[in-house]
Amino acid sequence: MTAPPVDPSHILETGSAFWASKALLSAVELHLFTHLGAAGPMTGDAIADRVGLHPRATDDFLDALVALRFLERDGEGTEARYGNTPDTAAFLDQRLPSYVGGLLEMCNSRLYGFWGGLTEALRTGRPQNETRDNGEPFFATLARDPARLEEFMHAMEGSQRGNFEALASTVDFTPYSTICDAGGGTGLLSIVLASRYPHLRCTTFDLPVVEPIARKTVADAGLADRVAVVSGDFTADPLPRADVITMGNVLHDGNTEHKRRLIRTAHDALPDGGTFIVVENIIDDARRENAFGLLMSLNMLIEFGDAADYTGRDFAGWCREAGFREVDIVPLAGPASAGIARK
Repeated sequence: MTAPPVDPSHILETGSAFWASKALLSAVELHLFTHLGAAGPMTGDAIADRVGLHPRATDDFLDALVALRFLERDGEGTEARYGNTPDTAAFLDQRLPSYVGGLLEMCNSRLYGFWGGLTEALRTGRPQNETRDNGEPFFATLARDPARLEEFMHAMEGSQRGNFEALASTVDFTPYSTICDAGGGTGLLSIVLASRYPHLRCTTFDLPVVEPIARKTVADAGLADRVAVVSGDFTADPLPRADVITMGNVLHDGNTEHKRRLIRTAHDALPDGGTFIVVENIIDDARRENAFGLLMSLNMLIEFGDAADYTGRDFAGWCREAGFREVDIVPLAGPASAGIARK
């Protein structure tokens, strides 16, 4: 039997994938999809005038986005009109609450450059971000720059919105009365749950520097009467007691002992019958399928050094060590899952 011919296409496409990535990131930086969402389809010349493209770049840039399926084009030549696809119209128009471009904005302004240091990180185990030269903890460095802090918070918000909506739809929160979201950032998860379940009283808990951002977001959502914003440091302080403790993209920010410590802290804050829920890109146990989760774990290397993502089996083991009696992994949106542990 003749073996199928080998093909280098996958190797070449992946090795040059940063070309496509940067084309999309630059389109987000230029607010291209928002302009098209507001004005409707436009010619290349009109787009160039609107976002500031050089004549040499316009056709290649826009047609590359068509080929990558981020834009649609009607017609040929100078009279062709470019518009958003259904996906970019829904998720990359800044005017809409479904906008997920915050994460892409951060990828463009921070992570794109830092990933150039991946080889050094692989060899040294050291972070390659803003902390590389000063050795200061990541969040302390971020907190000194209010604009970057807010960008980071909204990037996390955009990346998790679909997951939080899926969690609210997949898990029945009717039996619970109170929820504390530890590391709640802008307060998005509390907002999603309080909006879906009017009986819930929610607390979003994060560092003091994040509190003003969360207060504004909660107030803008009209939920200040049911979502409390509390500041503290869950690595040192007890968590507010609640029927449910949630953590979204929190456990992967540290090493294994950090994860175990936070899981014990959550267990201590829950009553008997309480539930602990994490929302992360949990890696499949065989570590073969969830490429995004594995790459996110490398991103944690870039950001923190010893931080890492983890498998469902890892999470279940740590939770049982802490005293939880039952653990499930529930798929959510895309590569994300909810790890659910019951006390």
